[in-house]
Amino acid sequence: MFQNYVKIFHYQEKEVIMVVTTYLLTTGWYEEFLKFIPDGKLFSLRAVFEAIPGILQNLPITLLLTAGGAVFGILLAMVFAIVKINRVKVLYPIQAFFVSFLRGTPLLVQLMLTYFGIPLLLKAINQKYGTSFNINEIPASVFAIVAFAFNEAAYASETIRAAILSVDPGEIEAARSLGMTNKQVYMRVIIPNAAVVATPSLINSLIGLTKGTSLAFSAGVVEIFAKAQAIAGADYRYFERFISVSLIYWAVNILIEQLGRWIEKMMDIKQPDKFESLQQAEGEGI
Repeated sequence: MFQNYVKIFHYQEKEVIMVVTTYLLTTGWYEEFLKFIPDGKLFSLRAVFEAIPGILQNLPITLLLTAGGAVFGILLAMVFAIVKINRVKVLYPIQAFFVSFLRGTPLLVQLMLTYFGIPLLLKAINQKYGTSFNINEIPASVFAIVAFAFNEAAYASETIRAAILSVDPGEIEAARSLGMTNKQVYMRVIIPNAAVVATPSLINSLIGLTKGTSLAFSAGVVEIFAKAQAIAGADYRYFERFISVSLIYWAVNILIEQLGRWIEKMMDIKQPDKFESLQQAEGEGI
């Protein structure tokens, strides 16, 4: 079921990007634009812009990795945070182990462990329980999303935990005095207030996750960085192609940053001014 959703999202987003890139190439104005850009043997600025339409065709895969890793990562981070706050006897040691391991190992290593580990796990399940999981039908992007989600959860869990603990205890007690259950207190009081505190940090984590998706090529996922490498392999213009993909990453992250500011504005999150930040830094002895 999950891999079907992945395929649907991938194809829908890819169709949109294909329409955009096709428009750029078929209307002719982009080719005319390239003619005015200087070309050279040692360094070609024209090659930088020539590669952008081709790289953009794989942008949906990068967006899929980012969105999947962020959504599942935040959900898992909330579970980690709640387990740590409540010190659940059985789950707390497991949570502590996973968070420590994920924060203490490189993302690339985690990606490789996921890429090679999940197929081994599914094979073991097939042998023991007689199931018929077809490992070859699982897209490589699924393994990458799992790795990114766990890595994101390890860091976001501390952000969410701190945000939950920052909620005014008076509001929590007031909600309970009105007869709310623990679930209602979390859904109506704790999570909305914690979201206001955690949102700026989670937006920064999302930007970092977007850049981290460039490692997915090592698991066989052809996202924009892998596509840039493939294009560069045809004419050995690696430097120019990497500039091309860096411009795309930059543009995407600028959009994410602006989206984050819009969300903060909608949630009425006030940014501290420079004077308040300086006073806080002096008070903490920084």
